[in-house]
Amino acid sequence: MSELIIYEDGDFSIEISIDEDTLWLSAEQIATIFGVNRPAIVKHIGNIYKTDELDKNSTCSILEQVAKDGKKRKMNFYNLDMIIASGYRVNSKKATSFRRWASNILKDHLLKGYTLNQKRLQQKGLEEFNQAIALLQTTINQENLACDEAKGLLDVIVSYGRSWSLLEGYDEDNLSMPTYHNEHKFVLGYSEAKNAIAQLKKELMKKGEASELFGREKAGEFDGIVGNVYQTFGGDDLIPSVEAKASNLLYYIIKDHPFVDGNKRIGAFLFILFLQKNKMLYRANGEAKINDNALVALTLMTAKSLPEQKDTVVALIVNMLVESI
Repeated sequence: MSELIIYEDGDFSIEISIDEDTLWLSAEQIATIFGVNRPAIVKHIGNIYKTDELDKNSTCSILEQVAKDGKKRKMNFYNLDMIIASGYRVNSKKATSFRRWASNILKDHLLKGYTLNQKRLQQKGLEEFNQAIALLQTTINQENLACDEAKGLLDVIVSYGRSWSLLEGYDEDNLSMPTYHNEHKFVLGYSEAKNAIAQLKKELMKKGEASELFGREKAGEFDGIVGNVYQTFGGDDLIPSVEAKASNLLYYIIKDHPFVDGNKRIGAFLFILFLQKNKMLYRANGEAKINDNALVALTLMTAKSLPEQKDTVVALIVNMLVESI
C-alpha cells in the first residue's frame, strides 16, 4: 500500500508517494520540484534509458491518475533512482536539496518501519536482526554520507530486512535456513591476490588516486588473512561457504589493516573479485547482487563496527548474498 508524504520547499509543496521502499514521481512532478520544464526531464529520462544507465522495467511504473481535466489517464511514474539520475543532469540547487531530503525521508521511513517489527522478531529469537539494523543506523548517524552512499545504505537495509521478514509467517520450529554455496569454483591464492592488488594500484596511480604506500603489506599480515579464510580442521573448511569466505575476507582486510594504505578499497576490490571468480557476483537476470552504492555502504559499516560486532557484520553480508540469489 502506498503512503503519501509532503515535500515542501519554501511556499511550494507537493504530495509524494512511497511504495516498495522508494519514492515515485511523474515527469511533471520531477520538473516542478527541480524548477525546470517537463520536456527537459522527459529528454533526460529518455537519454538515461537510451544509454542503459538504468533499467526501465525497474525504475518506471504505469499508474492511472486523474488529470487536470478530471479524466483518468495512465501516466509514467519514476522511482528514486531515476529521480536522482535526472537530478544530476538538471544540476540545480533545487535538485540537490530534494536529493538530500529524499535520502533522509527514506532512511527514516525504512528504519522506523523495521523498528515496528522488532518485538515480533525478538519473540522468534532473531536478536541478530536487531543488532544488524542497529549497526546500520549507527553508520547512518555517524557518517556524513553523500547521496549515492546513503542510497547504498538503504539498499542494504531493504535487502537484509526482507530476508528476515520472510520468517515472520513461520513458527520458530519451522524456520528454514538459506541455501549456501559450498562448491568453490575459484580459490584465492596469496600470489594471485597480490598481483590483482598491484594492478589495482597501477590503475589508481594513473588517476592520481593512490600513492606508493597503497597496497604495501605489513609483515605478511595479508598472507595470514588469506590463510585464515581457507583454514581447515580434520579436512573440513572452518569457513564452509563461498558467501562466508567472501564476507570474512572483506571484514578482515578492513578491520585488521594488513596494508599501510588502501585497506577499505582493497577489501572491497577483493570481495568483488572473489565473488566474480566464483560466479556469484550477478543474479540470474544479470544484475549485480551488491551494486556499487551498497558496496560503499557495507565497507563504511564494516569500518565503523566494533570488534564485538564481527559476527553480526559477517552474518549481515552473508544473508545479503544469499537473499540476492
